[in-house]
Amino acid sequence: MYDHRRLGRELDLFDTDPLMGAGLPYWLPDGAVVRHVLEEYVRDAERAAGYRHVYSPVLGKRELYEISGHWDHYSEDMFPPMRMGGEEVVLRPSLCPHHALIYRSRSHSYRELPLRMAELGGMYRSEPSGVVGGLTRVRSIQLNDAHIFCTLEQAVEEARAALDLIRRAYDDLGIRASRYRLSLPGEGGKYVPDPELWQRATALLKDVLDGVDYESVEGEAAFYGPKIDVQVTDPAGRESTLSTVQIDFHQPERFDLHYIGPDGGKHRPVMVHRSIIGSVERLVAHLIEAHGGAFPVWLAPVQLVVLPVGDDQEERAHDVVRQALARGVRAEVAAPGDGTLAARIRAARLVPYQAVIGAREADAGSAAVRLRDGRRPGAVPVDELLDRIAARDGDRGAELWAAA
Repeated sequence: MYDHRRLGRELDLFDTDPLMGAGLPYWLPDGAVVRHVLEEYVRDAERAAGYRHVYSPVLGKRELYEISGHWDHYSEDMFPPMRMGGEEVVLRPSLCPHHALIYRSRSHSYRELPLRMAELGGMYRSEPSGVVGGLTRVRSIQLNDAHIFCTLEQAVEEARAALDLIRRAYDDLGIRASRYRLSLPGEGGKYVPDPELWQRATALLKDVLDGVDYESVEGEAAFYGPKIDVQVTDPAGRESTLSTVQIDFHQPERFDLHYIGPDGGKHRPVMVHRSIIGSVERLVAHLIEAHGGAFPVWLAPVQLVVLPVGDDQEERAHDVVRQALARGVRAEVAAPGDGTLAARIRAARLVPYQAVIGAREADAGSAAVRLRDGRRPGAVPVDELLDRIAARDGDRGAELWAAA
C-alpha cells in the first residue's frame, strides 16, 4: 500500500515548508513535470472537444460572491476579505462566478451555443489545519474547470459529453472510477431554497446517468444544485471525488445571463459545470498511489535514464540524452560518479526505460535496454529505442516494449 505523502516526497515530486503554511505544498522539478504534462493533456482534450480557454483573476470583490450565493452559503470555507481602499476583495473559492461575468461581458446568440469555456485556474479554500495534508486536502487548488453555457435542450447532451471526456481521461491515466454518485441536497440552510430549481436540475442529471450504475446520496450537492460525482478509491479503501458534472439554473439567474433566441427575444442559458480531472493536486496524489510512483510513460518525470558503465562512456551518454531531448523524450544521465552501476540501476527502478552504455554499445551506437518491469530486450540501436519511447509517449500506451 502506497501513501502519496511519503512516496511523493521520496520521489522529489512535492514538499511543504512551515513558512509557506499548512495546506500549501510546493512542486519540485519532477512534480512540476507531471503537473505540466497533465495540464497540457487536459487542455488538448478540451480544445479537441470544442472548448475555448480563458484566464481570470484569483481575486474578486466580496459583492461578486454575494451575487453568486457563495457568501451566504459557502463563506465558512472562504478566506476572510482583504481591505483595499473602500472595497473588500476575496480569494475566490471557485471559478464559476468569474466565468459567468466573462459570458455576461458580451452579447450572445443562440447560434453560438453551446459556448464551452475552460480554465486551469487557482482557487482557495479555508481548510482547517487539522485536515490538510499532502496533496489531497490543500488550501491552494489548481482546478481543471469549465462551464458550458447552453440552451435547456442542449444541457443533457453536453453533460453526457463531459462524462465521456472523463472516461477517456481515466483510461489514458490508467485509473478507474469506483462509482458514480448523484449528489443531492440535504437538510439545513446550506442549500439554495428553490425546490423547483432542484427538481429540474436533478431530473436532467438523471437523464444524463441513464444506463449508468449510480447511487443517490443526500447532503453532497453543491449549494446551488445537484451534481454527478465521479468517485475514486485509494489503495487504503478511502473514497474521494475526483471529477464532477453539474447542471446549474441558479447562477444564470443571479447574474442575469441571457442569449438572443431565434425569435429575437432574450432567453436564459443553462450553465453546465464540469471538471474532467478535478484538482491537479488531488489527481497527482491519486496517481502516485494508484501507480506506486511508476507513472505511465507519458506521465513519467524521467522517461529514460542513460547509464554509462564507466567514465569513458559518459560523453556518449550525454550525446544520447541530447538526442532524446531533441525528440521530446525526457531523459537524464546517471553518471559513474553517482555510484556503482548496480546502485544506479536500483535508484532508477521507477524510470520506464534504462539504457546501459558500455564500450561495445558506445562503438555500435546502441544501448543495452532494461525495462522497468524487469525485461531486458538487449542491445538496441539508440534511434530505435528513442522511436519506441516517443511512440509510447504519443499514444499513451501501457505496453513498454510492444512487438515490432
